[in-house]
Amino acid sequence: MSAVEETSLRIANMSIRGAGRIARAGASAIGDFARTYEGRELDGFIRDLGKAVDTLLASRPTAVSLWNGVHAAIRGAEDCTSLEEAVSLVSGNADRFVEDSSKAVKRIASIGARRICDGDTLLTHCNSSAALGVIKEAHSQGKDIKVYATESRPWRQGILTVNELAEAGVDVTLVIDSAVRSVMKRIDKVFVGADTITSDGVLINKIGTSQLALAAHERRVPFYVCAETYKFSPMTLFGDMVVIEERDISEVVRPGEVPDSVKVFNPVFDSTPGRYIDALITELGMMSPGSVYGVMAEQLGPTVFSKE
Repeated sequence: MSAVEETSLRIANMSIRGAGRIARAGASAIGDFARTYEGRELDGFIRDLGKAVDTLLASRPTAVSLWNGVHAAIRGAEDCTSLEEAVSLVSGNADRFVEDSSKAVKRIASIGARRICDGDTLLTHCNSSAALGVIKEAHSQGKDIKVYATESRPWRQGILTVNELAEAGVDVTLVIDSAVRSVMKRIDKVFVGADTITSDGVLINKIGTSQLALAAHERRVPFYVCAETYKFSPMTLFGDMVVIEERDISEVVRPGEVPDSVKVFNPVFDSTPGRYIDALITELGMMSPGSVYGVMAEQLGPTVFSKE
């Protein structure tokens, strides 16, 4: 099994989780594809590279981070004049994306931690490396904080979150997803990650995120989204809708547990309008959801604004 096929399978079966990790894995797989390519012709490389891209992107259609990571790795390949140049370009692009992505998470942690005060009680959802980076950075600065983390069914990514926070020495409590509104009265700030952010500032993230935002809005609790700018979706500039992925019902019910006539709705993500988001915390700084379009135009460049 090739690195591309293995990575695609691991992303699809949730062995690799989290938008940032998915993006880095996709870019790395493309880099490995280039470095180990055994063909001798540029045309063949470009053709096979396109197939590798399609394989990876099919593994998680909603996560724009994967799309941006993979396309960052292949950017400029079709303009190369030799196989050697293309291999060097793609492998270099992939390595650079992985490095820049890791630096972005650290930068977000530094910026976001400044929004946390000593004595704050926080709430987070799912298992976002960017959001957890903010929380752990605040804790490392000596701030006395408490954290509530949702279980995040059906995959229970919250278990990963509480283990990670507990290992860092953070006072953390696991809560079931339906307890969000009940615990919000104890919360000072909410920090979540992002799978995709559209051009008009809508957040696409783990199912249940929108109920956190609504509950926070009701109690006037600040709701922050921690997101690297490669999670901004350039495709939405041209009217494309974000596909909300649905997964197999076996993640929710066991065989024979309910009659075959019972339908099961198992969406992975939901959407949160920008009006419920106090700020996006990115590696470029804090910004409003309404700033996304301008950042995409300036940072991603016109060559990204294409599916071709």
